Amino acid sequence: MRTPLVSAVACAFWLTHCSHAPEPREAPAPSAPSPSAATPVSAPRGLSYPAARKDDVVDDYHGTKVADPYRWLENPDSPESRQWIEAENQLTFGYLEKIPLRSRLKQRMTELWDYERFSVPWKEGSRYFFFRNDGLQNQSVLYTADSLSAEPRVLLDPNTLSADGTVALSGQDITDDGNLLAYGVATAGSDWKELRVRDVRTGKDLPDIIKWVKFSDASWTRDGKGFFYSRYDEPKAGEALSGSNYYQKLYFHQLGTPQSQDTLVYERKDQKEWGFGGHVTDDGRYLLINVSRGTEQKNLVFYKDLKDPKAKVVELLRDWDADYDYIANDGTLFWFKTDLDAPRGRVVAIDLRKPERKEWKEIIPQGEETIASVDMVNELFLLNVMKDAHSVVRRVSRDGKPQGELALPGLGSVSGLNGKRQDTETFYSYSSYTSPPTVYRYDVKSGQSTVFKAPQVKFDPSQYETEQVFFQSKDGTRVPIFLSHKKGLKWDGTTPTLLYGYGGFNVPLTPGFSVANLVWMEQGGLYAVVNLRGGGEYGREWHEAGTKLRKQNVFDDFIGAAEYLIAQKYTSTPRLAISGRSNGGLLVGAAVTQRPDLFGVALPGVGVLDMLRFHKFTIGWAWTSDYGSAENPEEFKALHAYSPLHQVKPGTQYPAMLVHTADHDDRVVPGHSFKFTAAAQAAQAGEAPVLIRIETKAGHGAGKPTSKIIEEYSDLWAFSLDQMGVGRTQSVAGTQSP
Repeated sequence: MRTPLVSAVACAFWLTHCSHAPEPREAPAPSAPSPSAATPVSAPRGLSYPAARKDDVVDDYHGTKVADPYRWLENPDSPESRQWIEAENQLTFGYLEKIPLRSRLKQRMTELWDYERFSVPWKEGSRYFFFRNDGLQNQSVLYTADSLSAEPRVLLDPNTLSADGTVALSGQDITDDGNLLAYGVATAGSDWKELRVRDVRTGKDLPDIIKWVKFSDASWTRDGKGFFYSRYDEPKAGEALSGSNYYQKLYFHQLGTPQSQDTLVYERKDQKEWGFGGHVTDDGRYLLINVSRGTEQKNLVFYKDLKDPKAKVVELLRDWDADYDYIANDGTLFWFKTDLDAPRGRVVAIDLRKPERKEWKEIIPQGEETIASVDMVNELFLLNVMKDAHSVVRRVSRDGKPQGELALPGLGSVSGLNGKRQDTETFYSYSSYTSPPTVYRYDVKSGQSTVFKAPQVKFDPSQYETEQVFFQSKDGTRVPIFLSHKKGLKWDGTTPTLLYGYGGFNVPLTPGFSVANLVWMEQGGLYAVVNLRGGGEYGREWHEAGTKLRKQNVFDDFIGAAEYLIAQKYTSTPRLAISGRSNGGLLVGAAVTQRPDLFGVALPGVGVLDMLRFHKFTIGWAWTSDYGSAENPEEFKALHAYSPLHQVKPGTQYPAMLVHTADHDDRVVPGHSFKFTAAAQAAQAGEAPVLIRIETKAGHGAGKPTSKIIEEYSDLWAFSLDQMGVGRTQSVAGTQSP
C-alpha cells in the first residue's frame, strides 16, 4: 500500500532537510528590456540562438555567491518568457524539419504503434475491467465485461473529453460490487486532477466532483456510499502550476453531497510535508492511512476502525524507521512487506491486538534478490522479486513455505498479480525490451498460465536479442547493463548507441517494451539501459548509495557505462547518445557537463537541472530525501558541485544537445530546462547545436497523447541519428523511400 504521493513521483522525485539558510539575496534588477534589446547568441551551422537577457541576480549560499542571470525564465507565462519560448521552438522545429530522416521515422513509428494493446484486467463484483487501445488512440479506453468470454463494452473513453487527447484518466477505484467507478481526470499532463463518479450500469456520471486533488486516488467504503481521498488547499491565483504543495489532508466524500460537506478525516497542522494515502481494507473494516514524507523511502502506517463511528486514528507504525507496504489482512492480523532489518525486503505479520515489535512474526525472510512487490491471492503470497533487475515470480504459503515459481519466457518484467485473498485467478503482464506486453490469466490453484491477450506488432522479435553485461564503476562497484539490438551486429565501434539511465528515488529500471526503442534498434542501433546506484534494483543499500552526499556515484556509474561501451567497441563517442527523463534528465545534464568529451549527443528530458532551487516549486521540496537541500551547508557544496545549470562552463565544446520539456510541467517546472538551455547556448564553443524542444499542452509525461509521444520520439531519434551521420540518405527500416 504505497501512498500515491510517492508512486506519482516515481519518475523523479521528493522532504526537506530543514537547516534553514537565509533567503537568497537578489540584486536590484533593471527594468526588463524586450528580448530584442539583448544580443542574439551566435550558433553553429548558421543558427542564431534567441536572445536571452542576463540579469545581475546573485544568491548568497552560506557565504558562497552564486549568479542566476536567467531567473526571469522561471516564469513561463511572462511576455518575455513566452517570446523566448516561441523563438526557441521556431528555431528547433525549423532545424528538425530539415532532417530527411525525421518524416520517415515518424511514418515507421506510427506504423509500429498501430497495434492493439491491453492492460492487466481486474475484477470487482461480477465484472471484469481493463484498458484497451486500438493502436493510435491518444488515450486508452476503459472497458468492462460480465465475463472473460462476454463482449466488452466501453465504460469510459477519455478521447471524448478533449479534441486533441490532452485530457487523460488519472487513477480509478471501483466499488466492491462493481457498480460505481471513481476516476481522476487530468488536463495537459498536470498533476492536479478532478475526481468524478460514474455509474457502471448506466455509463452516466453522477453530479459528484472533487477538486484540487494531487497525488491521491479514491478508496471506496465497502458499502459504496462514499470514498476517501487526499487533497491540498486551493492554490492562490496564478500559483497552481508553480506554487509549493504543503499540508495535504485526508477527507471522506459522501456520495451525492457537495465537496464542501466532505468530512476531514486526518490532518497534521504541525507537519506541512506529510502526505496521506487512505486505503480501505478488502474486508471493509479498517481505513489504513499511509503517511509519507515526499519520496523518502520510509513511511508510517496509522489505522481507523470503520465499524466504530467514534473511533480515533491509531498510530500503528510511527517510527520513520523503514518502508512498510500493506499486503492483506485476516481480521486483526496484517501482513506487510518491509525493509526493516532487511534492505532487500521481507514479509512480517502484525496483530493489531498485540502490535509491539517483539510480537511481530517473520513470514518470509530476506533472500538474495530484492522483493519488488507482494500480493496475496487465494491465500498464497505471490512475490515479484528482482534478480539482477529482471523479474522472478515465486509462490509462498501463508506460513512462509516455498510453493514454486512461475515459468517466464526470459529476461523481462512482470506486472499485475493483484487480487484478493479469496480469488482463485489473477492476471499479469510479461514484457521485455524486444517482446511487447502479453497478458496472461493465472489459475492460482493449478499454477497454470494461459495467454489472455497477445499483441501483434508489425516486426519479427526473433531478429532481436537482449543480453546483460556487467562492468566495474569508478569505485569498483559491479553495475549491470542491458544491451538490446538486432542479431548479428558487429561490434567495431560504429554502432549508433542510445544509453539510458535514471538512478534515483529507489526506482528500478527493469526490461520493458517500447515502440520508440524498437525503431532505434531497427536503424541498426544499440539500446543500452544501465542500472545505476540510486535506483531500487538491489534494495535499500543500493538506493542510498546514490543519494545526497553520495549522488556523484550515480554519475560515475553512468560515465563508467559509457566508457565501458566504448572500450568494448560497442560504439564510439561520435555515435553515443545519452538519454534520461526527470531525475534522468538531471543524470544527462550532470554527465554532459562533467564529461562533454565523452558523448556525441545528449537528450535531457524534463530534467531537474537547477539543484539549488528545485525545492522552491510545486512538489520539489519533497525530493530533498534523495538530493539534499542547498539550505544545508554540506549538501549545498555537493549540489553546487554537480548542478548542471551551475556547471555549464563558457568556452566549452559541448556535444549536440536537444533539451526537451513542456511549458506547463507542474512536476519539474520548465524553468530548469529553460535556464540550462540559455546557459548552454551562451557557453557553446563547438560546432554542435544546442536546441530545446518545448511541448505545449503537456506536462511531465503522464497522460501524454499517443500522437505527441510519436512526434517527440521521432524528433529525438532524427536529431540523434543526424548528428551521428546515420540515415541521411537511406530509407528507414520497414518502410519504403518516399
